[in-house]
Amino acid sequence: MSNETVGFLGTVTPFDLLSGKELRKIAQNLSRSSYPSGKVLFVQDKTFLNQIYIIAQGRLEKYIQEQDRKRLSEVLEEKSIYGGLSTLFNRSLSIRTVITLEETTLYSLPRIYFLDLCSRFPDFMQHFTAEFSLKMLQQPYMSFLARSAGSEESSISPGFLNLALQDIYSREFASCTENLSIQEAARIMSEKKRSSIIVMDDQGHSVGLLTDNDLRSKVVSRDYPVHHPVKNIDSRPLISLSPRTQVFEAILKMMKHNIKHLVITDDLDNVLGIATEQDLLLAQGRSPIYLMREIQQAANVSELKARYKQLPGLIKSLMDSGAKAGDLNRIITEISDAILKKIAGFALEEAGKPPKRFAFMIMGSDGRMEQTLKTDQDNAIVYEDVEPGQEKEVQAYFLLLGGKICTLLDQVGFSFCEFKIMAQNPKWCQPLSVWQRYFWNWIHNAEPVDLLHSSIFFDFRTVYGDQVLTDDLKNYMFRTLGDWLGFFRHFAENSLRFKPPLDFFGNLMLKKINDKKSCLDIKKPMQILVDFARIYALQHRIPDTNTLDRLGKLRQMGILDKQDYEELVHTYSFMMFIRLSHQVEMLVEQDKPADNCILPKQLTYIHRQSLKEAFKGIRNAQGRMRMDLTQDIGIT
Repeated sequence: MSNETVGFLGTVTPFDLLSGKELRKIAQNLSRSSYPSGKVLFVQDKTFLNQIYIIAQGRLEKYIQEQDRKRLSEVLEEKSIYGGLSTLFNRSLSIRTVITLEETTLYSLPRIYFLDLCSRFPDFMQHFTAEFSLKMLQQPYMSFLARSAGSEESSISPGFLNLALQDIYSREFASCTENLSIQEAARIMSEKKRSSIIVMDDQGHSVGLLTDNDLRSKVVSRDYPVHHPVKNIDSRPLISLSPRTQVFEAILKMMKHNIKHLVITDDLDNVLGIATEQDLLLAQGRSPIYLMREIQQAANVSELKARYKQLPGLIKSLMDSGAKAGDLNRIITEISDAILKKIAGFALEEAGKPPKRFAFMIMGSDGRMEQTLKTDQDNAIVYEDVEPGQEKEVQAYFLLLGGKICTLLDQVGFSFCEFKIMAQNPKWCQPLSVWQRYFWNWIHNAEPVDLLHSSIFFDFRTVYGDQVLTDDLKNYMFRTLGDWLGFFRHFAENSLRFKPPLDFFGNLMLKKINDKKSCLDIKKPMQILVDFARIYALQHRIPDTNTLDRLGKLRQMGILDKQDYEELVHTYSFMMFIRLSHQVEMLVEQDKPADNCILPKQLTYIHRQSLKEAFKGIRNAQGRMRMDLTQDIGIT
């Protein structure tokens, strides 16, 4: 493209916000086409837009067709853009029908390049979000998008996943002192048309939040006196985030705490504004918050099962929109945790009040918060020690509870563990002192083959119950580990025994798995990196269980240098992406059960080459582990 094209782009909003260097790159990706008058270019909700269009010359008419009527008809003149809102908010389906009013020349920019610009330049993105907000005030437009948003194929825009809260939260908010009456606080909320009010203490510090939901659930439904102070019913502690936080992180926070408001604060904890669930849902179109809310409101196991079946489709939408593999793992984990909590609640209603404090633990990939769409149960129960003579009675209760939970999980879609590592197994339903004995034996007495089967227990965490028990168990585990080198030697021997599937010439080594020929099990090479992170984390007393979190802590401690850390993170994340993509393909596109058996011939050339490089990265990790452990422990 010529300098004339670059100059033209510099006069088009919001391209005029970009640097000359960026405009020259964009100009190189533009195509130019001409169309006669009366030409229908796009049809509402049917034409998929692979391009974003800029009018170089001529005029277009765009409108929403409702039966035989044109609604919201507008004329687009030179330098107008079409396709941005459709791409960001309507899954790249044209929101309106577009027809040329005269001979027209258009520049077109590939959709993927447009999305990249939105991700990299918040001000560029803001132009379209502001335009969308104005459009939403038009009832026909809003109704049309509402119908589109209900589609099973709707997805989340990658631009919004990476957008910072500072681009969407409301700077206007209501506040009051904590001793103000509930009635007066409600009046302020009504006057300012706010669904929440920030509660301040005598020193002017924000300490709580009162929401419409608090007024309904704590005052109206209970006939609570409205002359009492706000501090009696507000929600504390205040859940806040920095304005620099990405929308994706805000969604996770809302899902985790089951809230609809997030307070935005600066580095000194001064309140800047509030981001609501509505803000995030508007920003994202289809959101996992919807699914989470439906799970939390489910009344029975059948409803949970129906909701869980929606998860693969949601993950596909997120993947299509550019979500990272680690973020997808976290979404799956949050959804799975929510289901488990509901099921545990159902089971406790049937079993009755527990005789002792207990914690329902999960291990393996669940414990590492690295769940995929193919998962079975790895769980256990730890309960506080009981008085002599009551052991059988107390264990009988928790076995009954564990059996109910495991059975309900299986009914929802979390299959029973092949090796029976479940809370319904008496061996894995024990008091704290027995669990401590288990870990002592694994650390001091186990041979490599024993640790091969017990390694998942070192990735445990609590999902339901009293976390103090698992905290005590983790502290005991680290004390017992001490400097016992034999444990790390055995752990390392297991990890070093497996070789990445590459032959001498660096080609992929494939084999038949079940009924699949020429495939490889992607889970096995990934396990090497899981083991790598686990061994070093345990050595350095890092309590985190997630592989990427463990690697991050090792980087912070200086155990890993920047290059090694980035290579490991990239390698693990890439393989997880391939694994999840394969599972989504099987579940959503082929309607088959998910597995981990990748068929390299179905991957793109770039992905096959990247997979080879990933396996070379695993070899490097093994070499690092062998060198470190040979020096410190004596592995040969």
